[in-house]
Amino acid sequence: MNATAIINIARQQLGIEEEAYRALLVRVTGLASLKTMSAHQHIAVMDEMKRLGFRLKKGGRTLPVATKPYIRLVHALWRSCHRKGVIADGSRQALRSFVKSRASVDDPDFLSYDQASPIIDALKAMEARG
Repeated sequence: MNATAIINIARQQLGIEEEAYRALLVRVTGLASLKTMSAHQHIAVMDEMKRLGFRLKKGGRTLPVATKPYIRLVHALWRSCHRKGVIADGSRQALRSFVKSRASVDDPDFLSYDQASPIIDALKAMEARG
C-alpha cells in the first residue's frame, strides 16, 4: 500500500472533511495536494494523522520497508545484527540514530546508494562479529 492510499484511508477513518483535509496538508507541508508532495512530506502527513488518532489496522498485507533493494538490505542487516546480539536495541528509532550518526540523514529510507554503501559495509562487519 502506498503513502497516498494510507493517507486517504486515514482521512476516511478520522472523518476529515475536504476543507479541513486541505488545511491539514497546507499546515503540515505547505502544499495542498498529495500529488505535488515528496515522499518525506507524505511521511509528515501520515505522522500528523497518527497524532490525530489514526491507527493502521493489523492484518492483510504488511507495508514494505522500502522499494530500493539497498535500503531493504540496511533494514535486514540491522535486524540480523539485533538477532545475533551485536546490537542491543533493534528498534527503527535506533537504526535512525545509527544512520544519522554516519550519513547525516534522518531516516534510512531516504539514503542514496552512495550514502548507504558505507552503512551496509559497517553493518556487515558488525554482523560478522556476531
